[in-house]
Amino acid sequence: MKRPEECETMQDVRAEIDRLDAALVGLLVERSAYIDRAAAVKTGIGWPARIEARVEQVVANVRAQAAAQGLAPDLAEGLWRQLIDWSIAREETVLGAAGPKETK
Repeated sequence: MKRPEECETMQDVRAEIDRLDAALVGLLVERSAYIDRAAAVKTGIGWPARIEARVEQVVANVRAQAAAQGLAPDLAEGLWRQLIDWSIAREETVLGAAGPKETK
């Protein structure tokens, strides 16, 4: 692993980006396992896939983390909203799109 300032060639930069991409994919795989578990738990308690208050809580958390770490909050929010929409769609395959109505 090289820090950005240690990369002297585009090959160095690309290798580090590829390494990070692989790590990000691994984290997304791990996150999706929790999404699958959430769907199973929600089935047992009668909750819907989309809980708007939780969506906004996740987005607020991500915006704050992005700002604290030097990433544009708007960029993080856009990425996470796509991730959240995908996650909800995944949960709906288990719960059914016409599942229980939103809970607080």
